[in-house]
Amino acid sequence: MVNEGDLAPEFALPDADGKTVELSSFRGRYVVLYFYPKDDTTGCTKEAINFTALKDEFEALNAIVIGISPDSAKSHGKFRDKHSLDVVLLADEEKPAIQAYGVWAEKKMYGKAYMGVERSTFLIGPDGRILSAWRGVKVPGHAEAVLDSLKKHG
Repeated sequence: MVNEGDLAPEFALPDADGKTVELSSFRGRYVVLYFYPKDDTTGCTKEAINFTALKDEFEALNAIVIGISPDSAKSHGKFRDKHSLDVVLLADEEKPAIQAYGVWAEKKMYGKAYMGVERSTFLIGPDGRILSAWRGVKVPGHAEAVLDSLKKHG
């Protein structure tokens, strides 16, 4: 599990077009890294749309928004196109990043326990260190809260 002040774990994952994206390629910029359970589900769609709506404001503060889930690059492409998303979506099918950030957790639905992605967001500074971490995220107002945090750091 990573915490504020830690160096963000490196990763190299395919985006929705199959191109490999490395975290280290964004050094010198802020990175909003959000982990979400599944493409095209209600909460995940709202979260991606909310981050997309604020993309220009994040970019004005030298930040890029990246979403990661265990879905495939192909699934991400369909999700992006269906909802006109304008954030980077990375496929973590083998879960190296999900596990490195400590967001693979036991969840409960309808009284049954299962393993899945705990909705979480990390604000990473230009030096690669985690500035803020949100775990167990509730979607309403979250993208705005991350933007407010970035404004305080930026």
